[in-house]
Amino acid sequence: MSARLTVCFPGAMATLQDLGRNGLRKVGVPRAGALEPGWLRIANALVGNGEETAAIELFGGGLVRKAEEFPVRLALTGYFPVEHIALDGSRRSIGRWRSLLLHPGEQLRCGTTRGARVGYVAVAGIAAPKLLGSASSYARAGLGGMLAAGDVLLAEIARNGPEAMLPSPPVLADDPVRVVFGPQADYFSEEAKSRFLTDCFKVTAEADRMGMRLDGATLDHLAEKGVEIASDATVPGSIQVPGNGKPIVLLNDGQTAGGYPKIATVISADLPRLALLLPGAAVRFCEVDVAEAESAARSRETVLRALIGSVQPMLDGASLDLSALYSANLVSGMVGAEQT
Repeated sequence: MSARLTVCFPGAMATLQDLGRNGLRKVGVPRAGALEPGWLRIANALVGNGEETAAIELFGGGLVRKAEEFPVRLALTGYFPVEHIALDGSRRSIGRWRSLLLHPGEQLRCGTTRGARVGYVAVAGIAAPKLLGSASSYARAGLGGMLAAGDVLLAEIARNGPEAMLPSPPVLADDPVRVVFGPQADYFSEEAKSRFLTDCFKVTAEADRMGMRLDGATLDHLAEKGVEIASDATVPGSIQVPGNGKPIVLLNDGQTAGGYPKIATVISADLPRLALLLPGAAVRFCEVDVAEAESAARSRETVLRALIGSVQPMLDGASLDLSALYSANLVSGMVGAEQT
């Protein structure tokens, strides 16, 4: 017997994502998976799931869901307002970076994401069928899809017990995004490469799980090289520059090959932070080498494991330590994310 969680309203875009499907790019299947895998892993830890378990990714927020015949335990990570609606219609605000028990008939409403584009709702014991080794949705290929009103998720029946919380959630920082130049940096002049590192770009409204277009300095191609290449492999973090000179950063659902020169690649430690940025946000880049990129990936994992290890029971009346939240600088996020 399973508990049921009904999607009453999916919001801007809600999908099931886990850590993605690896090893299939050679046959044209992107990784997909959580745009901020660290937040997904924290959400799963809060409800006792394995770190790789699928959760609901809110892209823009707005999700409303309701527990049916049995209670369901959820966890919330990210920066968006949350409202609990009881059976009698009474409403109360709920914090994030914690778990909570949703009783039959009760609803949970997630508002618009603030400061970061995505957030996560983990469901204890969720049943998420896998396709090609992952439960991650990749709608363009018909692997899963966006959640819709009336969709029902199955999960384990939750028991009463103490909730869990993350005492010091990750804070979002605005440090420059680190990149490794190449593989086609030689298609651009030294002036263009300098402007790429010194000018400020902005995230445009053309940004989704596939990628984001940036506005700012025009990065001119060398005339003798041209504006196209024979299509070759891309990865999440590839920064393509089409003929108009405006960079495009590929994200988790981005295509596996492309014909535009790639001036640089965002390092894996910083790609989640970039993916979280809202339209209008400023972006600056700085160059690192491969060794520095590998060191940053190890450091991010160390910090993330420490965060997951700090999950603790929530005592009655407990609340987040806001001073610790705003003073911390974890997982290379942005500064000043709102708690309301």
